[in-house]
Amino acid sequence: MRIAVFGANGPTGHHLTDQALAAGHEVVAVTRRPGSLTSERPGLTVAVADATDPAAVDAAITGTNAVLSALGARFSKETITTYSASATAITRAMTRQGIKRFLAVSSSIADPNWRPTGAHFFNHVLDPLVNRRLGRTLHEDMRRMEAVIRQTDLDWTLVRPSGLFEHPVVTDYHAAETSADGVFTARADLAASMLRELEERRYVRTAMGVITTAVKPNIAKLIWHESVKKK
Repeated sequence: MRIAVFGANGPTGHHLTDQALAAGHEVVAVTRRPGSLTSERPGLTVAVADATDPAAVDAAITGTNAVLSALGARFSKETITTYSASATAITRAMTRQGIKRFLAVSSSIADPNWRPTGAHFFNHVLDPLVNRRLGRTLHEDMRRMEAVIRQTDLDWTLVRPSGLFEHPVVTDYHAAETSADGVFTARADLAASMLRELEERRYVRTAMGVITTAVKPNIAKLIWHESVKKK
């Protein structure tokens, strides 16, 4: 399968690209920063495009069978439009070209009923402070992105990880419809779940939650990396 990966130069995008190539897929790695990726790998093509530019997106996805978005943004007090604007440009381009399959990374926070079982400190301290306050504008735009995607006729899947962290290998992750009951998701597992869903199509036109249970991150390092140092 020939797959376009938006945000391929980001932390999740790197995992997606590596795993997809290892599985035998052809990958069009889409980035807006020339030189941030090298195309000197079998099966890999690098396309330079701003994901909010309709013409650039059209060119990047031409000839692909599916599109995966791992685009992300930093926390900010200002209004964020990265997610919704890119979703608009990508889904319109896919519709014009007749490409049906689309998976986009969102967040468990997009589910208003998501509260991990037994996670008292997370539910009452970290979530209100980090997600609902520091990440408020980011998650508002994720919800706008989900609304844009839901209005299309594409075969979409909204992929909702919990707190993202780095782990070198894929674990025995858990996936569930709408959102998954857990606090953390390794990026390697997030990428693996997206590629598996691409093949199995268990969550077409709905949301898929993904969590990691085998390992846990250092919470202090996680907060620093994801809300301050990220990208």
